[in-house]
Amino acid sequence: MKFQKKPVVVDAYQTDKDMYIETLEGVMHASPGDWIITGVNGEKYPCKPDVFEKTYEPVSE
Repeated sequence: MKFQKKPVVVDAYQTDKDMYIETLEGVMHASPGDWIITGVNGEKYPCKPDVFEKTYEPVSE
Protein backbone atom coordinates (compact mmCIF):
# COMPACT_ATOMS: atom_id res chain seq x y z
CA MET A 1 0.00 0.00 0.00
CA LYS A 2 1.09 3.57 -0.62
CA PHE A 3 0.17 6.59 1.46
CA GLN A 4 0.39 10.36 1.01
CA LYS A 5 0.78 12.95 3.75
CA LYS A 6 -2.32 14.98 4.49
CA PRO A 7 -1.95 18.69 3.76
CA VAL A 8 -1.10 20.23 7.13
CA VAL A 9 -0.02 23.82 7.76
CA VAL A 10 2.87 24.17 10.24
CA ASP A 11 4.72 27.09 11.77
CA ALA A 12 8.46 27.17 11.02
CA TYR A 13 11.43 29.48 11.26
CA GLN A 14 15.03 29.23 10.14
CA THR A 15 17.61 29.37 12.92
CA ASP A 16 20.84 31.37 12.65
CA LYS A 17 22.63 29.65 15.54
CA ASP A 18 23.40 26.22 16.98
CA MET A 19 20.66 25.11 19.31
CA TYR A 20 19.28 22.03 21.01
CA ILE A 21 15.56 21.29 20.84
CA GLU A 22 13.49 19.02 23.06
CA THR A 23 11.51 16.78 20.68
CA LEU A 24 9.25 13.78 21.17
CA GLU A 25 12.27 11.59 20.36
CA GLY A 26 14.58 13.39 22.81
CA VAL A 27 16.98 16.30 22.46
CA MET A 28 18.05 17.06 18.88
CA HIS A 29 20.72 19.44 17.56
CA ALA A 30 19.87 22.16 15.03
CA SER A 31 22.58 23.93 13.03
CA PRO A 32 22.47 27.43 11.53
CA GLY A 33 20.21 27.31 8.47
CA ASP A 34 18.05 24.46 9.78
CA TRP A 35 14.31 25.00 9.99
CA ILE A 36 12.59 24.61 13.36
CA ILE A 37 9.09 23.25 12.79
CA THR A 38 6.19 23.28 15.23
CA GLY A 39 3.98 20.27 14.51
CA VAL A 40 0.22 19.91 14.72
CA ASN A 41 0.35 18.99 18.43
CA GLY A 42 2.78 21.77 19.40
CA GLU A 43 5.86 19.53 19.21
CA LYS A 44 9.06 21.06 17.82
CA TYR A 45 11.72 19.47 15.66
CA PRO A 46 14.58 20.56 13.40
CA CYS A 47 14.63 19.96 9.64
CA LYS A 48 17.58 20.34 7.26
CA PRO A 49 17.06 23.03 4.57
CA ASP A 50 17.16 20.60 1.59
CA VAL A 51 14.50 18.34 3.14
CA PHE A 52 12.38 21.33 4.16
CA GLU A 53 12.45 22.68 0.59
CA LYS A 54 11.31 19.33 -0.83
CA THR A 55 8.54 18.91 1.76
CA TYR A 56 7.06 22.36 2.45
CA GLU A 57 5.93 25.40 0.48
CA PRO A 58 4.72 28.82 1.70
CA VAL A 59 0.98 29.39 2.19
CA SER A 60 -0.98 32.61 1.93
CA GLU A 61 -2.29 33.86 5.24
